Amino acid sequence: MDGMVTDAPVRSGVIDELTTCLAEAVQAAEAYAEAAKSAAALELTRDGKPDRKALDRHQHMAHGLAWVGTYLETLRETADWASRLEADNAFGEIEALLCQILFSEYLSQLVGGIPMNQGETIRPHELGVSDAAQALADTPSVRTLISEGKTADSMAAAARHLPDALGRASVENTALDETMEMIRDTFRKFANDRVLPDAHDWHLKDDLIPMEIITEMGELGVFGLTIPEEFGGSGLGKTAMCVVSEELSRGYIGVGSLGTRSEIAAELILIGGTDDQKQRWLPGIASAEILPTAVFSEPNTGSDLGSLRTRAVKDGDAYKVTGNKTWITHGARTDMMTLLARTDPQTDNFSGLSMFLAEKPRGDDDNMFPAEGMRGGEIEVLGYRGMKEYEIGFDEFEVKADNLLGGEEGMGFRHLMATFESARIQTAARAVGVTQNAFELGLQYALDRQQFGRPIFEFPRVANKLVMMAAEMVGLRQLTYFSARRKDSGKRCDLEAGMAKLLSARVAWAAADNAVQIHGGNGFALEYPISRVLQDARILNIFEGAGEVQAMVITRRLLDGVN
Repeated sequence: MDGMVTDAPVRSGVIDELTTCLAEAVQAAEAYAEAAKSAAALELTRDGKPDRKALDRHQHMAHGLAWVGTYLETLRETADWASRLEADNAFGEIEALLCQILFSEYLSQLVGGIPMNQGETIRPHELGVSDAAQALADTPSVRTLISEGKTADSMAAAARHLPDALGRASVENTALDETMEMIRDTFRKFANDRVLPDAHDWHLKDDLIPMEIITEMGELGVFGLTIPEEFGGSGLGKTAMCVVSEELSRGYIGVGSLGTRSEIAAELILIGGTDDQKQRWLPGIASAEILPTAVFSEPNTGSDLGSLRTRAVKDGDAYKVTGNKTWITHGARTDMMTLLARTDPQTDNFSGLSMFLAEKPRGDDDNMFPAEGMRGGEIEVLGYRGMKEYEIGFDEFEVKADNLLGGEEGMGFRHLMATFESARIQTAARAVGVTQNAFELGLQYALDRQQFGRPIFEFPRVANKLVMMAAEMVGLRQLTYFSARRKDSGKRCDLEAGMAKLLSARVAWAAADNAVQIHGGNGFALEYPISRVLQDARILNIFEGAGEVQAMVITRRLLDGVN
């Protein structure tokens, strides 16, 4: 049958002088993105600053600019990765093929239209840059990548490498150092041995992840990964956090997300806590003796944290908290809440918010919140199970005054903002793990499933879906690792972290959806793990900043200071 990926011979189709071509294409994309930013600034800024009313009025344009910037940064980091590998003589055929396929697809979308989701596409004329898009398309390196980068030959050649990826951490050389690869191997083995065999059963039964798994994770150092050694942690950085989160989420996003609450709590304490609070809480968090949960959201507030109404009133040596919170992940089986509440009742914005390290007893299914002044219940959810979601009501719930983070009122939102970079980097890493899981499940099924006398992997439209998953993972990994490296080096990275989070949610959802399609009817059956991965992937575009909110944050950063 003509076009089958098993037909031979098939030319690899790797473009000559590829890394040079990639670098030139990035320069052209930079010029295009700059033109898009300048054109958008005419509509979206006033006196060089983002205009809130204009951003709301022209949301399609504003969010589209965020996607242009995200594509540019993804291509830039991918090209840099390719150059590093080439310098080390490690830029093999599969790396080259996945690079040029990614570039071909993303450059084509920059020129023709970027899908912000399934039903919204941003096109050059909507950004006022039709001429710049044509100039981008006419750039020789871009023209070569678009026309020659993603051909039937190059897709078939890349597909031939994919079966070798089963059992490996990734298709490509991720260019991490030896220490990071050792960490990856450790947690990949843990996920394979202790998570994957039971993850789907936990999901179907809506069970909490067993405590023995959490204990083992604590012994492996998951919860103290980025906590300094002086407080009982490993003292590693956000890049290590990405690798661990990715591998654990490949096993099950619930397990990969267990460390998120500890990461947030530890960072809050490291950034804003007193010396006594650091000594009191960090060692217990690092060892998993103390399991924290984040208690920020409220009914009807969503992303508008400035409108939070839960209040904390000082009463002697304690605060009494009253109000309602929702979407509390792992809320019952935890020992401490990072609790955001309003301490200044005269305010209706961010300025009156304070953060508390609120102690609570662990609950169970029979008595979820066994503390005076607390009540709550479970929120049944589509996916992202294993820790469960809760709503909690407080009625003069008592928190020691000593547990006010930093000992100073009114600093809560500032403290929380300081954790957003890490939270979004980790979310992107979790999304990479979900994408990898979908890829592996889809690939294994495609190789095993026989139709018309052959594996369905031999049909190009099946194999091509898997190749695009692998190609997008190349770009997404490099964008995520880049934001982590910036964080580790002490540089501002809210823009890059936001871009990684924005792109990762779309990539993970597409990968899960396509893997379900590869499974056909079986993908719709609950007994197949890919059904769980699809449900889990959906949350990624909602939590830690919904995609629409994330896009607006990115655009405001891109436009800040534009002349």
